[in-house]
Amino acid sequence: MKRETAWRVFSGEFNDSTVEIKGEGEMEPSYIITPLGAKINRLFIIGVLTDVESVSEGGDFVRAHISDPTGVYTLYSGQYQSDVTESLSGIEVPAFVAVVGKVRTYSPEEGTMLVSVRPEKVMEVNSAIRDKWIIETCKNTKDRIEAMYEAMKMDNSDPYKLRELGYSKDLSEGITLAIKNYGKVDLNKYVTLIHESLQYLVPDKEPQSELKETQEDIEVEKTEETEEVEIEKPEEKKEESKDEEQDSIETENMVLDIIKEIEGDDGAPWDNITEKCGKEGLDKDSVEEALTSLMDKGLIYEPVLGTIKTT
Repeated sequence: MKRETAWRVFSGEFNDSTVEIKGEGEMEPSYIITPLGAKINRLFIIGVLTDVESVSEGGDFVRAHISDPTGVYTLYSGQYQSDVTESLSGIEVPAFVAVVGKVRTYSPEEGTMLVSVRPEKVMEVNSAIRDKWIIETCKNTKDRIEAMYEAMKMDNSDPYKLRELGYSKDLSEGITLAIKNYGKVDLNKYVTLIHESLQYLVPDKEPQSELKETQEDIEVEKTEETEEVEIEKPEEKKEESKDEEQDSIETENMVLDIIKEIEGDDGAPWDNITEKCGKEGLDKDSVEEALTSLMDKGLIYEPVLGTIKTT
């Protein structure tokens, strides 16, 4: 069975989720659908671990909270994840941590659903890695906003039409389910979420370089007369030339071949991939762009921070 992609989603979007798609068979995965159409079975989070407390007498079941610029994730870890539970309990808070985990839901009453994360891997990181995660999560959130905007323009949202626009299978399906279950989504809320997250990285300053570009790609206006959301872009995205597109495909294929060549049972370390790619004449930025694209296409995934595996 294919391992599920670990999504990068801010807590502000994750905690707004009220839709769960249950797996039909015993081994079939379940998903939550966020208002922006992320179809999540697993999450990749980096933030500040603010507290860890035992919720059982023996201390083998703990609750923890991780904050990002938009809110707080709740984690629960028990005896079946004893290594993770021990790791969480041993970290001196506050601390920057990276977590890969599965989503869990709880309905205290009919019509109410609370979401949490059951961590599979936990490790301490530094602020630079946290900042990079914020930037990447802003980009991913922006992509979902744009996909949702395109779907909202359709008479009937259709995953196949979204696939034709270049969006992934999982996102296209998630967007369609989100519109079906949430109705008209307030995209302004999530654009604000992106802006606040970027401002978190550069307080009292105008966002620079790629941060500013990410902000300027989306401008949302809501009129007093209508709840419809219009996304204004400074200019329509220009299609890549055939040569540029071909170069990107060739780079991705080369990076994928290198990963297959050096990965072991546990995957290929990120540093080893970039080093090997550098020897083949690829610069670091091109390698990172290729890795991101390959993840979006579902050809590779990151089982733990800093390790890449092919699917």
